[in-house]
Amino acid sequence: MSELETRADAHLMRTYPPPAVSFVSGRGSMLFDTAGNAWLDFLCGLAVTSLGHAHPAVTEAVARQAGTLTHTSNLFLTAPAVELAERLARLTGWDDARVFFAQCGATANEAAIKLARRYGKARHPDKVRVVALEGSFHGRTLATLEATGQPAKHGPFAPLAGFVDHVAYDDAEVLRAAVTDATCAVLLEVVQGEGGVRRVPDEVLVAAREACDAHDALLIVDEVQTGIGRTGPWFAFQATPVVPDVITLAKALANGLPIGACVAHGPAAEVFAPGDHATTFGGNPVACAAANAVIDTILADGLLATAEARSRRLVEGLQELVATSPLATGVRGAGLLLGLELAAPVAAEVVAACREQLLVVNAVAADVVRLAPPLTVTRQEIDTALTALAAALEAVAPAVSTPASELPPTPGATRT
Repeated sequence: MSELETRADAHLMRTYPPPAVSFVSGRGSMLFDTAGNAWLDFLCGLAVTSLGHAHPAVTEAVARQAGTLTHTSNLFLTAPAVELAERLARLTGWDDARVFFAQCGATANEAAIKLARRYGKARHPDKVRVVALEGSFHGRTLATLEATGQPAKHGPFAPLAGFVDHVAYDDAEVLRAAVTDATCAVLLEVVQGEGGVRRVPDEVLVAAREACDAHDALLIVDEVQTGIGRTGPWFAFQATPVVPDVITLAKALANGLPIGACVAHGPAAEVFAPGDHATTFGGNPVACAAANAVIDTILADGLLATAEARSRRLVEGLQELVATSPLATGVRGAGLLLGLELAAPVAAEVVAACREQLLVVNAVAADVVRLAPPLTVTRQEIDTALTALAAALEAVAPAVSTPASELPPTPGATRT
């Protein structure tokens, strides 16, 4: 281990595997390690640094705000937080939107779950249940962990409260049947990021909306990973047939500074009263200034359109790998949140082989590699990443003994 890794091993709680590399700086799509090697970052800190590293607009906004005012608590107003709330209302298209600012995706989802329970209990004391999807990921706090549809993550912390009903992510009728008068909310992602970069079918989204309307429940869309242009539009729901009551944001909102947001409109926006929910650091002016700079930059530089073009090139390149590599079997996802499907459960090995090529990606399933480059990625960087990925597939393929033609397709695969 390096000296830094030795110090970390001694004093950081072991909630993550030992790091494969330590980075000291970044610029654009590149990261630089302790040995001075330049890595191509196609993960963006788990879909966070969508403007790349050390973007000058964000750097300037953070420095200016940090030199002016860093914290007041929510007992007082600051202009960056109010401005960001107004802008989120405009971007969602909800004139009556209200925002609760949190610190991350989990705390944004925690706020949304509490809001839904408050909404439900105002109608009936027992209207407290939540319907969520299998394979989903909503956070690691106890409430959001229970909402997460991955039982392996539940085990070490059982018993959980038991208020969430999980249903298949691709079965509209099963979801519809699961929503009852005891349901206060349906919570789902349009694209399951940590669940394997799987698109939730439109018919499931429509069933969720209709079931919520029929039973006076809230539809909550978790946009923590998909929001702020990651899948194409500002928010993934905007490319679907449904409009939710609540969305949650985090990750790319401030390009790396800790922030989350729970955005509601209609009756859901009026649920919380003073004292119902709070957080010390929510709406921090430095984080909000960074988020405002992110929105400014995406608008000024036309990055939604640029990212759409880059997505097309990346999808084309991945499909070429599917056509030429026996290990690659499909592409799924949306925008610049993509998954390369593999013919065998060797995603971890492919990721390790990508590291040998100085390419940062990660495995979100045993047979799926996730790619989430910044919205600012260049065509040349995409071609470099595809070359590295091809080399990684070639390195791993000899270890896979079963021909791809003899393997069944990945269950639930959704292709672009």
